[in-house]
Amino acid sequence: MENQSAPPKKNSNVIYFLIVVVLALLGTDVYLYLQKNKSDTKIVYQEDEKNRLKVELDSLEAQIEQVSTGKAKMSAELRAKNDSLESKIRVLRMQLDKGKLTKAELNKAQEDVKQLRYFVANYTAQIEEQKKQISSLTNERDTLKTNLTTVSQKASTLAEQNKDLDSKVQIAKALKAGKIDIAAFKVKSSGKEVVETRAKPTTKIKINFTVASNTLADKALHDVYVRVLDPTGNLITGTDTGNLTADGQTLQYTYKTSIDFKDDGVSYTIDWASPTNPPFQKGTYTVILYSDGSTMGQSTITLK
Repeated sequence: MENQSAPPKKNSNVIYFLIVVVLALLGTDVYLYLQKNKSDTKIVYQEDEKNRLKVELDSLEAQIEQVSTGKAKMSAELRAKNDSLESKIRVLRMQLDKGKLTKAELNKAQEDVKQLRYFVANYTAQIEEQKKQISSLTNERDTLKTNLTTVSQKASTLAEQNKDLDSKVQIAKALKAGKIDIAAFKVKSSGKEVVETRAKPTTKIKINFTVASNTLADKALHDVYVRVLDPTGNLITGTDTGNLTADGQTLQYTYKTSIDFKDDGVSYTIDWASPTNPPFQKGTYTVILYSDGSTMGQSTITLK
């Protein structure tokens, strides 16, 4: 009886061995599954991180492009920094596009993007500060231009006012005749002058005049121009004829002389002999005096 129970024990050992093998195989499958799942999770994480970094690079690149619109107006330092940032972004894009990254490469890319984000923020702040400075300088320039225009306009106005005032002063300083008397004379062979009222015997006229008191006028020699118009209204000219400017006009004069003005009320006399032949004709002669660029006064004489 005891000898017949031995075979079942041997079969039991085989069963135990098979169970151990099955469990080992199950454990290996579980391990491989977990490793595969872990690897897939890692790959998905890396792809997600790459995509996130690409999006962030797009954002940083757009930010750089926006702030560097007026690149030509940047300082040399900021232009160099702008070019450097753009170059760094291109390098990072190439790294992210080359395929799967190792963990070390991914960490390096994350660190580079972090530094790049800092540099872009600092760069943006510098650009904004430069824009503020340019805006401030532009406003200051515009203010200066406005002030300059205002000053120029005031200077022009003052110049016009001074010119007008100077013109008024010159007019005020001009000599004016107080009274003008004209007398005709015949000169005898003896040289004696006789007052005459007839045209034929008359050989010269005397223009007697006073000058109105004028404290602004220069006490000095003043040129006096005489215009004599014959009875037909024509200007009588001769060897003493020339041009003068008076009352804003250029006129031809008949005769020129000068007087010593001292504002003392004295009378002045101008002798004038007609250059025409015969010297005088019947009718009314008009005599106009000018000095200091304006009319002094006028009078007439009628010869029979």
